[in-house]
Amino acid sequence: MISKQTIDKIFSTIRVEEIVGEYVQLKRAGSNYKGLSPFHDEKTPSFVVSASKQIWKDFSTGKGGTAISFLMEIENFTYPEALRHAAKKYGIEIEEDQREYSEEAKQANTERDTLYKIHEVANNYFQEILWDSEEGKSIGLSYFKERELKDDIIKKFQLGYSPEQKNAFTAYALEKGYTKEILEKSGLSIFPENTPSGVDRFRERVIFPIHSFSGRVLGFGARILKNNVKTAKYLNSPETEIYHKSNVLYGLNQSKQAISRKNVCLLVEGYMDVISLHMSGIENVVASSGTSLTTEQIKLIKRLTENVTILFDGDNAGIKASFRSIDMLLTEGMNIRVLLFPDGDDPDSFARKHPQEYVEKFIENQALDFIDFKAEILLKEVGNDPIKKAEAIRDIVKSVSFVQNALKREVYLKEVSNKFGLSEQSLFNELDVQKQITQNQTQKAQVKAEAQQPAKLQIVDEPRDQVDPIVFNVTKLENDLINHMLNYGDVVLQRTAPDEQQYEITVIEEILHHFEEDGYEFQVELNKRIVDYIKEGIEKEELRKGNFFFGLMDEELSKAAVNSMNIYSELNDWSTRNIFSPNYGDKIPEQVAGDILIHKFRYVNFLILKTKKELADYADSDESKYFELIKKIQMLTLVSVELSKVLNYSAITGIYSDR
Repeated sequence: MISKQTIDKIFSTIRVEEIVGEYVQLKRAGSNYKGLSPFHDEKTPSFVVSASKQIWKDFSTGKGGTAISFLMEIENFTYPEALRHAAKKYGIEIEEDQREYSEEAKQANTERDTLYKIHEVANNYFQEILWDSEEGKSIGLSYFKERELKDDIIKKFQLGYSPEQKNAFTAYALEKGYTKEILEKSGLSIFPENTPSGVDRFRERVIFPIHSFSGRVLGFGARILKNNVKTAKYLNSPETEIYHKSNVLYGLNQSKQAISRKNVCLLVEGYMDVISLHMSGIENVVASSGTSLTTEQIKLIKRLTENVTILFDGDNAGIKASFRSIDMLLTEGMNIRVLLFPDGDDPDSFARKHPQEYVEKFIENQALDFIDFKAEILLKEVGNDPIKKAEAIRDIVKSVSFVQNALKREVYLKEVSNKFGLSEQSLFNELDVQKQITQNQTQKAQVKAEAQQPAKLQIVDEPRDQVDPIVFNVTKLENDLINHMLNYGDVVLQRTAPDEQQYEITVIEEILHHFEEDGYEFQVELNKRIVDYIKEGIEKEELRKGNFFFGLMDEELSKAAVNSMNIYSELNDWSTRNIFSPNYGDKIPEQVAGDILIHKFRYVNFLILKTKKELADYADSDESKYFELIKKIQMLTLVSVELSKVLNYSAITGIYSDR
């Protein structure tokens, strides 16, 4: 288990805006940062990061938390995994037992953990073979040198080599304690009936590890170097519990910071395209790894930028197949440009031929918007045939129909109108037709998909008991007081005692005194646990505000504390419109005093309700107890009346005249 001292060091070192910024393109908004939610499709940013409080809040989904909880949400990390990842990023040493891989394999908590571990083992193994074995150096390293790759680039992308021996890695992993079952599930080894010792899937190939957004190895791509072997040139890991090729972009882990910084992503096809561009100094590039671009991959890019430039070689067949990718990118609200390299060149070869500045200027100057690109490709074949020309224009308008923003659609149609000398009205009519066709196709696909799904039993929720408004009110005020303690607990209040003596008291101490004075029974268990921690802090002469709870191993409590922290008032900077609205916490002395009084009033009414319910139990069985409860109700009612006078509360309108 990670020590509390290490956890405290991690939380005191990491920056939520830096960790979140690797996944979401954040822009300064007053004292906060804002961006599009990585958990929900949205057009208007509602994801807020508070650098001062070191928390984030996603208002589209209601999720929120610390940098660690963000990693857990976005990467599906466990709490310890998220801590280790953050510690590695910031160079913090973690105190934990160092075991051999065999022990790690045997004691892995889940199969998923073991899959991550075996891929890390394989990645290290392939790199060691490349750099340290004679076969690796003479075959694998020689190949990379022939491709003009420098040592630092080879190490940056963790390239490796799998030896010719058919079960070299399999035997190595089995010796380390990993089972045949996990090796098969990982896709790293195959166990045919006639070969019980196993076969390495990637034997005699150079290895390209495929990383997650955060840098964990999910799978591998591998290239065979022999030309006389009848097998696939490239071989990828199969789908596993941790590797889904439609959810991964090659090079994204190494490129994400450059993509965010330059606010544009270069999209290529192959591993070597990414690596060569990196070597030339152009790092904002990812590859779809030879698969058709997917919605999930586009959303990964959209976390960092809405601008994509697609880089193609001169293969006309491949270019036409890319039209689907353009439509998908437009559907997701991306801004697209397309670049065709000269015949005989691809991003890999072009980057190796020319210096960085030349390549960057070539991409910037030669890339076309998708309308010019499609027009150039489609109109090459039409000649003077008006029917074919009309079909080409219809194809371009079809792409425009995928644009979600109405203003962008109109601008694009004006461009098509000017380019081809057509009336805007005829293009808008065609746009409506294409939108209807697309909508019909989508509906048919949905109906077909639903028809293929097995019938499911409908689960009907049981009717829920309505929450009593009196109970709701006392719970709400309880939460408000906990929020005050977590946000402003160390604020010193100037108070006056009944004998007119002045005294000072902190927000935490005043609210704790209120709870203890009334013998308050907490309605929310998590609130009680928070207060217990705060009381423990008072005994140790320390004031425990919200930040104290972030580093607790109690994940539920930590999350509850984060959700209580206030960043709501900073969502909009109304001052830019000369509207100066009051902020939550501007008048904390009055807010605390008022909320304590209201909570006392609500709690008294709650006790009256609770006591009335007890009356029925004693009406016939215990006369003395019955009359004791009657007196209690009368006493509580008098207190309620007095409190309502202090608060100027109207039971008819349900409002406080001064608040």
